[in-house]
Amino acid sequence: MSTEPNVLDPLEIAETWCSDGRKVALATVIETWGSAPRPVGSHLVIDEEGNFQGSVSGGCVEGAVIAEAMDIIASGTSRILEFGVADETAWRVGLSCGGRIRVYVERIDG
Repeated sequence: MSTEPNVLDPLEIAETWCSDGRKVALATVIETWGSAPRPVGSHLVIDEEGNFQGSVSGGCVEGAVIAEAMDIIASGTSRILEFGVADETAWRVGLSCGGRIRVYVERIDG
């Protein structure tokens, strides 16, 4: 748990949201290369309404992860997403820092 005040652990949020009956997806940074805004193990939790807590990158990358998470909540099929400067998608979503990240997104069934 973070020692910063008012900062909630995304894993605890996921547990609470599942207990509340929300449909939830969890995104986890599984690999980074070069410059990346968040380290491996960083989490972002998303519910079926698009509410989210935590961070896997920043900016538009998170918007793309949230959009994919909505599909994953509906389908139940996990995915690995990759964003990097060599990928046209990376420029579109704003990952121009020179690095790449891989994010595993899965539905959490409470």
